[in-house]
Amino acid sequence: MAYKEIDDYGIIGNLYTVALVGLDGSIDWFCPPHFDSPSVFAAILDEHKGGWFKISPAEECRNQQFYYPETNVLITRYLHPDGVGEVIDFMPVADNLAKQESHQIIRQVTCVRGTTRFELDCSPAFDYARAAHVTRITPQGAEFTAEAMFMGLIAPVELEVGLRQEVKAGFTLTEGETLTFALYYRVDGKPCNPPAVNGEQAFQETVNFWQKWIAQCTYSGRWREMVHRSALTLKLLTYAPTGAMVASPTTSLPEEIGGGRNWDYRYTWIRDTSFSMYAFLRIGFTQEAEKFMEWISARAHESYAEGTLQIMYGIHGNHELPESTLDHLEGYKSSRPVRIGNGAAHQLQLDIYGELMDAVYLYNKHGVAISYDLWMCLRPLLNWVCDNWKRQDEGIWEVRGGAKHFVYSKMMCWVALDRGLRLAEKRSFPADRERWTRVRDEIYTDVMHNGWNRELGYFRQHYDSDSLDASNLLMPLVFFVSPRDPRMLSTLDQTLKVLVSDSLVLRYRVDHGEDDGLTGKEGTFTLCTFWLVEALTLAGRVQEARLIFEKMLSYSNHLGLYSEEIAYTGEQIGNFPQAFSHLSLISAALKLDRALDNKNKP
Repeated sequence: MAYKEIDDYGIIGNLYTVALVGLDGSIDWFCPPHFDSPSVFAAILDEHKGGWFKISPAEECRNQQFYYPETNVLITRYLHPDGVGEVIDFMPVADNLAKQESHQIIRQVTCVRGTTRFELDCSPAFDYARAAHVTRITPQGAEFTAEAMFMGLIAPVELEVGLRQEVKAGFTLTEGETLTFALYYRVDGKPCNPPAVNGEQAFQETVNFWQKWIAQCTYSGRWREMVHRSALTLKLLTYAPTGAMVASPTTSLPEEIGGGRNWDYRYTWIRDTSFSMYAFLRIGFTQEAEKFMEWISARAHESYAEGTLQIMYGIHGNHELPESTLDHLEGYKSSRPVRIGNGAAHQLQLDIYGELMDAVYLYNKHGVAISYDLWMCLRPLLNWVCDNWKRQDEGIWEVRGGAKHFVYSKMMCWVALDRGLRLAEKRSFPADRERWTRVRDEIYTDVMHNGWNRELGYFRQHYDSDSLDASNLLMPLVFFVSPRDPRMLSTLDQTLKVLVSDSLVLRYRVDHGEDDGLTGKEGTFTLCTFWLVEALTLAGRVQEARLIFEKMLSYSNHLGLYSEEIAYTGEQIGNFPQAFSHLSLISAALKLDRALDNKNKP
């Protein structure tokens, strides 16, 4: 195996976990049975021992990849003078998925034209390549048994066991022939008999599921295909049993090749999921928003005695996400360390209360009226904000250089109280209105006084800094300032000058002496570019916004997927795909569409 570019992957999933499938037909990342489970295939983090499941032609050929229309069923095509082959990859998902004990990856291999010789190499490496396993050939294919995990392979070809306890096979298909392979495992990890696999039936049920789901989308604007792909991707990152959404299904894909800014994003951030709920609501997916409200209600009910929430949780709602490193793995293209868990889980990030309350407010407005019980859980959180907004925190970017008075965090405390007051007024809920109003106004004055750099003419990153921060582009988006307020316009111009390079936006400049407690560099942040599009659109600079948006669309991979960041040279870096990137694309497309429609009206 050899490392592929992060751009060279597609993603399939079943609302429990996902698999990354490369253009060469190799599954290089797969963590069954859940997003945050230990990996079985992790070649993307170690090309030698990470594990993989590859089905590809024996001879070198040209490769293509695309999704079956309006689904998450992935088709990889191989074109060779002697024949054209296809591998259709999907994880069966249907309305009764929650009742299934055994989950599967199905790989349908077809020769479309001529003759194609394929090779199969299934080399699992259980528990992040830390656990040995035993392989047994069976009449149906093979079984792989490790201490805490069982996995089986249904293979209608003759398999051989290799030195690493992997299985290999070679087979030839002629035009019109199809073989179906299935990798199966139980949610509880116990051994099980091979499930009955009807490839065509499973394919049709899965296609129907995804097409029925995306048909609910109310967006019909200029960028329908990209918005649909982003929505389908966000759905893939949702854990069906709880409604929680992971920030990304991968860990430790680097923000700089060879660098150490490598993090585990297989968890649920209050911030990310709140923004995702807003995106889902805006395009008609109220059921997903409702499921998240149930999840957040459960977290609010178990909030700490002093009325606080964690910034992130496990997909099951677990609080502890201990961070450690896997030093036996070399990391993507030698980018170490490889981390699992996330030590930022217990950071203080004051902004999450604003994002949460904004999402609840919008859900109450565009979805379903919230319950009294949920309100009574939210009310203590708002009182906690009143007591604690003056504290320093680690901010939206989870810096590890010490707490500071971040402007974005203060602004979002204002958003929390503002939305709380609006909700109380709208629903006539009992509330500490006088106190909330007084503190909300104090925060506003404080940000305008201490967050504004009078000499340079822009909102700063934190009160002791002269640096710019792309998160301040959200000021007009959350109605903190008018989009055409002179202070905002000046901040916008300075951001374009300092943080933007040909549409790509840095979150802040790590080379301007600002210590974020981390070594190395990073790429440009995809969501920040989409924030820039929205801020320009609201400022009336619609054509400028549209050009940046169109340029940003060109940076997606061949399937319309985005990682967390884009390098200056254009390749995708960071964890992949990233929920934040796709939800911000949806939001930017909506605002830009509306502005263009209004501009074109007679």
